[in-house]
Amino acid sequence: MTELTLACWDYDRAIPIFEGSVKLGGFDLRCHIESPGTLFPLSVTKAPFDITELSFASYLIQLSRDESPYVGLPIYLSRAFRHGAIYIRKASGIKCPKDLEGRVVGVPEYAMTLAVWVRGILSDDYGVDTDKLKYRTGGLNEPGRTERLNLNIPSHIELEELGSSISLNEAILDGQLDAIISPAPPRAFSDGDGKVFRLIDPAGPAEREYFERTKIFPPMHIVGIKKTTVEKYPSLPSEVYKLFLEARLIAMKRVREVAQSSANREMSPWYAEAYEQAVSVMGSNYWTYGLHNNRTDLQTFCRYCYSQHLTSRLISPEELFHLRAT
Repeated sequence: MTELTLACWDYDRAIPIFEGSVKLGGFDLRCHIESPGTLFPLSVTKAPFDITELSFASYLIQLSRDESPYVGLPIYLSRAFRHGAIYIRKASGIKCPKDLEGRVVGVPEYAMTLAVWVRGILSDDYGVDTDKLKYRTGGLNEPGRTERLNLNIPSHIELEELGSSISLNEAILDGQLDAIISPAPPRAFSDGDGKVFRLIDPAGPAEREYFERTKIFPPMHIVGIKKTTVEKYPSLPSEVYKLFLEARLIAMKRVREVAQSSANREMSPWYAEAYEQAVSVMGSNYWTYGLHNNRTDLQTFCRYCYSQHLTSRLISPEELFHLRAT
């Protein structure tokens, strides 16, 4: 039996694959559980895995340059609303999103998917000219992170590396940054330091209003298959898509069963309430895969990547994925 490697994080919608509850017919999958922080730099350089989790933004940038070693599948391993991803230094005087213009804002990478979505939402919904933010890149709580891809950002945008000796968290505390945009909170916020607060807080109401108005549930990470592997096994993309669809159905069923069970099987006191709220706003099938079910999300993200100078042309949703898996 042919052996293929698969790497992604241990999401509930991937665990059935890791556990062997669903199988890829005709192939022996060697699964590797790795975090996005490990996988994403590898995927744009060495590309060691046949099937892997990809940063959506990095994939789109490489696709626009015809440089991606992977072909994408419309499997959204990670999706997240990002209104709560903006953290402010209290002494900066920033009170609303528009106040971010002209301010020094830290972000782990300018081209990370999180940053693309946040800038797009700031622009579309809050009227922020995100080209006027002064960007500093670096590691969130540990110094040294750099952009994983070379970018062609126009000179009117101020984009600089923070440096290898200081983290974004340290920089906001000592006044070098006015704000941080990040998928995880800076340590100062997590530790309850009153010097740093979340700009949109609570974020939940804003995120639910955003979905009700736009019907967008932002895709963050997708799945890719190495192009050389697809050349050997042309039917593989559709089979991998089916595999992840089956795993997603199992995960969705378990979420529902846990939320509706007579005993709390998860260590979250309001698990059932969160599930019921998600269903009431988004419907029971709120985590969908595929191109057609997510066209608005994809068009929006492609537009954001183009308007934020990450792609030299506007990519269409039809260009994103292997046609046999849409």
